[in-house]
Amino acid sequence: MAFDVERIRSHFPALAEGLAHFDGPGGSQTPDVVGAAVAGTLTAAISNKGVVTASERRASAVVADCRQAMADLLGADPRGIVFGRSATSLTYDVSRALAKQWGPGDEVVVTRLDHDSNIRPWVQAAESAGATVRWADFDPATGELTVADIEAVLSERTRLVATTAASNLIGTRPPTRQISDAVHAVGALHWVDGVHATAHASVDLRGLGADVWTCSPYKFLGPHCGVLAADPTLLETLHPDKLLPSADTVPERFELGTLPYELMAGATAAVDFLAGMDDLDTPVTAADRRERLVASFAALEAHEESLLAVLEPALRAMPGVTVHSNAAHRTPTLLFTVEGVDGMDVYRGLAEHGVNAPASSFYALECSRHLGLGDGGGVRVGLAPYTNRDDVDRLLAGVADVIGSRG
Repeated sequence: MAFDVERIRSHFPALAEGLAHFDGPGGSQTPDVVGAAVAGTLTAAISNKGVVTASERRASAVVADCRQAMADLLGADPRGIVFGRSATSLTYDVSRALAKQWGPGDEVVVTRLDHDSNIRPWVQAAESAGATVRWADFDPATGELTVADIEAVLSERTRLVATTAASNLIGTRPPTRQISDAVHAVGALHWVDGVHATAHASVDLRGLGADVWTCSPYKFLGPHCGVLAADPTLLETLHPDKLLPSADTVPERFELGTLPYELMAGATAAVDFLAGMDDLDTPVTAADRRERLVASFAALEAHEESLLAVLEPALRAMPGVTVHSNAAHRTPTLLFTVEGVDGMDVYRGLAEHGVNAPASSFYALECSRHLGLGDGGGVRVGLAPYTNRDDVDRLLAGVADVIGSRG
């Protein structure tokens, strides 16, 4: 089936405001079916999970459905799906549990390509355990993080390696499978930040070899929350701090407090919408959801690449523009700067054209600094399922106007 972007756009009420949204890497717009799922669950008769009353069973079903939907999205085991407030909070919580197993002499590897949520929790956890932090650098000219870059800092003392599946700042997609193999060769765990990657490409956790994958539904059309996926046997070995009467089963032992059922229902609806993007007329079922997700993401990638093929060369050809997204394999995300114009002024100028494309380092502070952009970063534009050619044309016109207005 064809990827009908205009029909997809019709499901996004926010687009009625008339803005061109290139701010998806910071949080996507939300389709109507997701809002309806959140509202319907929030206003339904619902209780804490259980099996006695109808409202308890409804809550239990929402949780089970969400775990299965996220497992289908990520190619994971639903018994290893942990739900939390954000990917950052989940990383902090589990990093503390993992650090209980570390001590002086142990090593943890982080990279300068990553969002700080996949750096600082590990740096701080290592410090608390007396372990050593080792840094893997990427090539600032190409934006590439290679297997060799990771292997250079591995040793028999490595306990965990934290990498990104895609840079939220410049879009680079490192070779996750090969990195996983190298990490496992020294007996370490591979923790992957999939927050940015999950919005753009089909994920197969088992195929990628990652031990842990984190993501955020609000980056792929869902509500504001976080999800962690791991092998349940790995989670069984970890013992996070928790309340005494709370469940000690996996994955429940990692979920602090009552779960936000309405957000979980919204996350399930987002996954179903993603699965049906290339065929909006055929309802998605649990039986065919994984298969349809793979097909739908292939269609999405083709759509986004076709727009990027228009946007990127035009942007690179503009006088004074430097595009810092240069890796061979990356998401449809571009970071750029304009000579002589502060990034915030570009951001404001684009806003006057009805284009949302913010400027920042977007919490990828180490990456921005390594690129020579300091803490300010640049202007980031990200494509999404609802981006169309008119949006791209408006963005290019806005950048051209900013350049033309340079004094």
